[in-house]
Amino acid sequence: QAPLVESGGRLVHTGDSLRLTCEYHGSAFSDYAVGWFRQTPGKEREFVAVVSRRSGFSQFYADSVRGRFTISRDNAKLAVYLQMNDLKPEDTALYVCAADRVQHKVVDVSSGAYEYSGQGTQVTVST
Repeated sequence: QAPLVESGGRLVHTGDSLRLTCEYHGSAFSDYAVGWFRQTPGKEREFVAVVSRRSGFSQFYADSVRGRFTISRDNAKLAVYLQMNDLKPEDTALYVCAADRVQHKVVDVSSGAYEYSGQGTQVTVST
């Protein structure tokens, strides 16, 4: 099985909320910083959010989602969540989960240097 599996994406309306889940299938989950980026056709990957290793004490967000999205992790369940509130049509994208022991590799998604990523889950926000 793939190390990271995303779920939760679907069609929603402007202003709705949605929670995405990234499940990790492997060992040493707490050693990894885990984050989300999003992709739309014809555009570069866009970093969304990352949660730090271990306890997940720190989180970092893209300006475009700060205040609307919240990332969290549950090491006991080997999962990372992305709570998305007040969704907008410009949030429409394929949301992909990525993980690496080095946090900046998850933030700098354009480099593709992170160790693991999933297949993504589609979020579509209609007007």
